[in-house]
Amino acid sequence: MFKKDPLQIIAFQTYGTVKHVYLRGRALEDENINLEKKGAFNLLFNTWKRFATDEIRNTKLKVKLGKDKVFYTSTNMDGYFIIDEPVDDISAYVDKEGWVKLEFSYDDKYITRAIQMDNRFPAEMLVPSSSASFGVISDIDDTILHTGLVSVLKWRVIINTLLTSVGKRIPLEGAPEFYQLLHKGKKGNEANPIFYVSHSPWNLYRYLEYFLNKNKFPKGPVILRSFPKLFYKRNKESKPRKHKEILNLLSTYPQLKFILIGDIGQHDPKIYFEIAQQYPGRIAAIYLRSVFHKEKLKSVKAMYSNFKSIPMLLVEDNSQALEHAKSHGFIN
Repeated sequence: MFKKDPLQIIAFQTYGTVKHVYLRGRALEDENINLEKKGAFNLLFNTWKRFATDEIRNTKLKVKLGKDKVFYTSTNMDGYFIIDEPVDDISAYVDKEGWVKLEFSYDDKYITRAIQMDNRFPAEMLVPSSSASFGVISDIDDTILHTGLVSVLKWRVIINTLLTSVGKRIPLEGAPEFYQLLHKGKKGNEANPIFYVSHSPWNLYRYLEYFLNKNKFPKGPVILRSFPKLFYKRNKESKPRKHKEILNLLSTYPQLKFILIGDIGQHDPKIYFEIAQQYPGRIAAIYLRSVFHKEKLKSVKAMYSNFKSIPMLLVEDNSQALEHAKSHGFIN
């Protein structure tokens, strides 16, 4: 009889308000993935483990906030869970950076493997500080982490994601420093929230979280998407998942303006353009990293040619974005 792996609860860093709790994550067997392992075989094996997950399905979970607040939820058939509900004011639990600490545990008497371990899994939810002047919504792929999404046949994506350890992935030059300055704001202590919104699947959450922490990016919610089902086709009329997530952030924090940061390689230019047109008073600036693709660059320039209402910059390196942000009073 094979020994079963221990259990884990991966609570994604999320965002909410002092009156509304929004938590999500996944309950899985712990495959003990070492993100620093090197060698092609180890990297491919780790990738396989990230996607060939053993979910803990239809299982009750408990969440504690402080000593007296408790929430309950259950996982679905894929092991995912969501808590999205109003609460009494939780301001007392928010630290100066805006983070609320919580604790997950299994609450099912039939899950004996949970009893054999500590059965406590940390979680954090961001409530933007009252000192924040603006928020930042940033893409990850080819915006702060080179992936090669516009490379021929996506071969660079395969090499970077499958055959390069996360410890060896290097951020685009100057990106961590620029994001730290945006987080601090012009006054230096604004704690402006940073939201990382990517088209990557939730299976890469730990990978991307590790990359952001290791390279000293400001801590912020990492918002990904569910892995698409086989043969699934998105309705042509429906908006991309990233578009919907950005609108949800605008709705959750009506008092904040947002800086949108992305790249011209995929859907960011169109998504940001449509949102800025729909909510012109909510978008403080748009930064789009240029990639070496003449047709895409030409298309983006044409799209934004008459766009004058909101500061927009095509960025070749972060020094340009830094100077632009200074000139518009976002950073010191």
